[in-house]
Amino acid sequence: MKRCQPYIDGQFVVSKTTEMIPVTNPATGEIISEIPECTIEETRQAIEAAESAQASWAKLPAIERAGYLHKIAQKIRENFHHLVRVISEEQGKIISLAEAEVNFTADYMDYMAEWARRYEGEIIPSDRPNEHILLFKVPIGVIGGVLPWNFPFLLIARKMAPALVTGNTIVIKPSEETPNNAFEFAKLAAEAGLPAGVFNVVYGRGGVVGKELASNPKIGMISFTGSVDTGSKIMAAAAKNITKVSLELGGKAPAIVMDDADIELAVRSIKASRVINSGQACNCAERIYVHEKIAEQFIAEISVAMSSTKYGDPLIETDLEMGPLINEQGLAKVESLVASAVAAGAKVETGGKRASRDKGYFYEPTVLTNLSHDMEIMHKEIFGPVLLIMTFKDLDEAIALANDSEYGLTSSIYTQNLDIAMRACKEIKFGETYVNRENFEAIQGFHAGMRKSGIGGADGKHGLEEYLQTHIVYIQYDMSKK
Repeated sequence: MKRCQPYIDGQFVVSKTTEMIPVTNPATGEIISEIPECTIEETRQAIEAAESAQASWAKLPAIERAGYLHKIAQKIRENFHHLVRVISEEQGKIISLAEAEVNFTADYMDYMAEWARRYEGEIIPSDRPNEHILLFKVPIGVIGGVLPWNFPFLLIARKMAPALVTGNTIVIKPSEETPNNAFEFAKLAAEAGLPAGVFNVVYGRGGVVGKELASNPKIGMISFTGSVDTGSKIMAAAAKNITKVSLELGGKAPAIVMDDADIELAVRSIKASRVINSGQACNCAERIYVHEKIAEQFIAEISVAMSSTKYGDPLIETDLEMGPLINEQGLAKVESLVASAVAAGAKVETGGKRASRDKGYFYEPTVLTNLSHDMEIMHKEIFGPVLLIMTFKDLDEAIALANDSEYGLTSSIYTQNLDIAMRACKEIKFGETYVNRENFEAIQGFHAGMRKSGIGGADGKHGLEEYLQTHIVYIQYDMSKK
């Protein structure tokens, strides 16, 4: 059986722990590998290795640091098919989406590397004669990265690439559900000649390894993607050292479909935004608000579209749109939320139950109507292929319903009226709004939310600057001296 090894200070090491965590293929339920439950001491070793390497790494010109990222990107492309299989096997991702994730990851490495000559400080005018004020952008130090399981390979790059190009070093903890891709990434980093200690990988559960990364005083910033509950715990652990946190904590994305919308486009885009990764994406459209004039047609068409979704085992079946959920716990959560809504009066238009398959964690693509906004399912993140549909009378009501959430990550609106689109973009209180398209962000954008969707963000110039801090210098000089 495959056993993943921690990568610490440029070496794959044998963990001293006897506690092993099995890794399962969610499409079959079969154990495919195991990882060590790294100890606090091993986690500290990784942090210390990163700290020791950081000063010399930061002294390299940014363009030289970027060169290593380009080399890793090339290694990713050279190992494309192998990486696609690894990701699909441990996460249940369909092959086309795994391919997109691998390509996107390589592109992300290259994109962030290209910021080496672009991120800048400032020269600020002084109130005094004969003085210059210089603002430098400098690295934070050692970054702790705690990853989710839904886009595990991309999230390594999303945290590691901007950290490294700006002169930081990093310790990554992948999800215990999907560690194999991180093991493969570490191999590629080693092959690319990345200096020892700059990039480190430790395995384990959040209560031990994640807690140490968040609470260790040598960590300058902890970057986490995952649930609100875990994000709150990380924030609390980081608080004692006043450690900076960057948190992406999920969403409950609303989609507004106006009466002038292109219904075919809305159905296609909303379905794509819901079944991507089996509904296990924080930017998935979950709450659909449809104008009452077109509700009957929209519900009929989206129900047909969802019911026709082809799902199965990505490593065996072809032309799939969806794979399994990550594990039994995730499947049971979706099942429970739907059952509770139905008991409270919701109507199942299609789906509504576990898929009748011999093995794996599959849930039927589902559409629910006859919902009220006080139902639990309208406010709790589902993380499964379930669409919730309510109707509205006018834009005021739709915006009010959309904003009625503790989350604030992604949102969307479908309309052919520019005035309506612009008003919605102004009044919808979410970090991202998509107009007449599916919910999926761009490398050069800024993926960030409001309220309980998190603090800080990723991607683009603003995501890069998450990994920088300022050092301001006042230089006074004497003009009388020659």
